[in-house]
Amino acid sequence: MAEQFGTMLPKVVTRVPGPKSAEYAERLIKVESPAANTVQKGETPIFWERTRGANIEDVDGNVFVDMISGFCVAATGHSNPRIVEAMHQQAQKALHSQGVSNPTFVRLQLLEKLAQVAPGNLGVSHIVSGGAEAVETAYKTARLYAGKPGFMAFHGAFHGKTGTALSLTSRDYYRKPFLPMIPGIIHAPFANCYRCPIGHEYPGCDLACAKYVQYILDDPDSGCPPLAGMIMEPIQGHGGWITPPKEFLQEMRRLCTERGILLVFDEIITGFGRTGSWFAGQTFGVTPDIMAVGKAMASGFPISAMITTKEIASKWGSAQHSSTFTGHPVGCAAALASIADLEEKNLVQRSKELGAYFKDALQQMQKGHPLIGDVRGVGMMVAVELVKDRKAKTPAADEAHHILDKCHNRGVFVNNLGGTFHNVFKFTPPLVITREQMDFALKVFDEAIGQVEEELSVR
Repeated sequence: MAEQFGTMLPKVVTRVPGPKSAEYAERLIKVESPAANTVQKGETPIFWERTRGANIEDVDGNVFVDMISGFCVAATGHSNPRIVEAMHQQAQKALHSQGVSNPTFVRLQLLEKLAQVAPGNLGVSHIVSGGAEAVETAYKTARLYAGKPGFMAFHGAFHGKTGTALSLTSRDYYRKPFLPMIPGIIHAPFANCYRCPIGHEYPGCDLACAKYVQYILDDPDSGCPPLAGMIMEPIQGHGGWITPPKEFLQEMRRLCTERGILLVFDEIITGFGRTGSWFAGQTFGVTPDIMAVGKAMASGFPISAMITTKEIASKWGSAQHSSTFTGHPVGCAAALASIADLEEKNLVQRSKELGAYFKDALQQMQKGHPLIGDVRGVGMMVAVELVKDRKAKTPAADEAHHILDKCHNRGVFVNNLGGTFHNVFKFTPPLVITREQMDFALKVFDEAIGQVEEELSVR
């Protein structure tokens, strides 16, 4: 019996990227803005042909096991049949409605479902299209409610590339061409325990980074403006799956509560089961005042939301913040189907259990590979940071790219290199990945690291 596409092991029939991908890349750069692809920096992207479950097939016929879920999106599997059917049925019924004036029933259903799964008393949502738009909505909501001009974000943060979201982001590559940013936004050190920004080691640090944030908030000469909100990713995404101690997030919650600052969690990446809870805040025992969610919300369709309390949302005037595609009916249908799959297939608990297995396997792998400096993460959000020297923690970016290439040519899709130095493998496989597929990916990754270490005599 032939393997079923979606649960298959890899099948590689050409060099990766293959000849069709190379041909299409040459055509693409002639007609697409360089800002929308990686061709201009010398990369040949792998063009996808079809997807299902934890499998990707490219235009050259190579089949991969996907270890990044299309960048944290396909939580319930690529091209999930239930979601595809829900989208088809809704598109036949009503492809579009006027976002503000004429909502659909499916939009109401999704709003009620979000109120049900969101933590605490976060029960009022504003449905939009993309992650940055959800962050913009969260920022404006906090500003409106608090009536203050300032916002605190964190070093290493990524919240999107639109105006306000980019101002909250701290990554220079995206920011520098557009300086100055929106005034009133400041950045503080994040709890990066592997590369502590203030030179301490956890747990003997007494949460010095949190104490520094408190100093910024309380010292009258710190230059901190009156803050409406503090925004953070519970686990930093582009920063390299930077996973703080839960005490850091809990301390930020305390500081915000005591000072009347709204705590905003950017859960675009971490939401909908990725960390073994519905939302990462629950994993760390912290409930924010506002959440921005997206990516896995519909496992593939572009839809996102800002979720907050009724009290905070009540500061908005009627139709004061909206767009043509607010609460898009097809997106709402897709999100409802995705959430239903998360519930009925118990995928949130599966993320917790299979993620623990995956992380443990990588930690065991670390013992045999000097290149592996750190293994971190929660649930099915696990990172491996590569270093040339464990003591000096010298980033091994070139080595990471060699390993990536070897993985791709064995059919394991891992192109989500991240972190400040681009030396971090950021794993976020679909929550439906089979153990067989995961074990195969682990084996390939282990062998690829070993091959690169031998080639470079890193032993």
